[in-house]
Amino acid sequence: MEETRSLTDARSDEATKTDNGQTRVVVALSGGVDSAVAAGLLLREGFDVYGVTLRLWRDATLPPSDVVESASAVADTLRIPLHIIDLQDRFYTQVVAAFADAYARGETPNPCVTCNPTIKFAALLEEADRIGASWIATGHYANVTQQAGAPARLSRAHCQAKDQSYALYRLGQPVLTRLKLPLGEFADKDAVRELAHAWDLPVRTHADSQDLCFVGGGDYRRLLQSLRPEVLQPGPIYDEAGTLLGQHRGLPFYTVGQREGLRIAANKPLYVLQLEAERNALIVGAGERLLREGCTLRAVTFTAGKPPSAAFSAAAQIRYHAAPTPVEVTLLDDDRAQVAFGTPQRAVTPGQSLVFYQEDDAGCGGAGYDIVLGGGFIEP
Repeated sequence: MEETRSLTDARSDEATKTDNGQTRVVVALSGGVDSAVAAGLLLREGFDVYGVTLRLWRDATLPPSDVVESASAVADTLRIPLHIIDLQDRFYTQVVAAFADAYARGETPNPCVTCNPTIKFAALLEEADRIGASWIATGHYANVTQQAGAPARLSRAHCQAKDQSYALYRLGQPVLTRLKLPLGEFADKDAVRELAHAWDLPVRTHADSQDLCFVGGGDYRRLLQSLRPEVLQPGPIYDEAGTLLGQHRGLPFYTVGQREGLRIAANKPLYVLQLEAERNALIVGAGERLLREGCTLRAVTFTAGKPPSAAFSAAAQIRYHAAPTPVEVTLLDDDRAQVAFGTPQRAVTPGQSLVFYQEDDAGCGGAGYDIVLGGGFIEP
């Protein structure tokens, strides 16, 4: 474990005595490889690292203690302090209940987009202020840059396959100006795992997390059954002319653009066009009817704290791993925006986020539309 000792010894004794918190950083340890390596990288750079683990989910059928145990093992290996923060009530109210409510409205939510600014990064800032740390850090794959006199900018990770900037678009300047993302410049995940093995981190063989943290390996519809059983009631399937074609199993089993699982006979392929929560109905039609020339957004935010102008051009990503498409954006009242697509887009899904990107014009590296402007939630 000689390499691990070099990480902890890299912390500058002089800096920790005199920097007044300038090298002190609060790192979110989630119990996974990415956050563990992020903490190790900051140690190697000479930062005074404090670990924080958030206890979020209170369902006794899932093992939240595994996260705490893994994070504790990482902290012990790196020889850094670890503080466990209990946010179960806040998480349930602001994320889990909101997740269920979105399905009740016939939407398809992405709870990470909501959790990041309101729970995770808010808690990190609170802890940093409590201990006098200037910085916070996570194991997200994205980049933050700041030039003198300009707002901090969030941009895509160098590793496009792992890029998480889409899920971070609601972070504002209070977070971005204090945020370090050590994994943003990595070319691939293999390089991160190599460091985890080199440093003998106890989570080096952990698999990447693929599930919602409050679902684990289970089905989110079982969670909905316990929280909002009424949203899983069967109902009618209609075509656009109002003809009854069959029965659906419950709207949360479907999303806009879905073809499989409809269990109806037709002489041509049919796709989900709309989820009508008010009458618990599923509307289906031909694939070309999925194309939309634009959409309206609600709860629009901008990373710089304000929009570039009342109307602007950008590239937009309409779901987590969608290819960016050119758009024209016109801001409306009440934090809403009208978006016109340069090319009609397929399966624009209510409840998902549409994120605006702009080209990097400041010579900060990267190519194409990499800088996150902001975004909002797609309305029905």
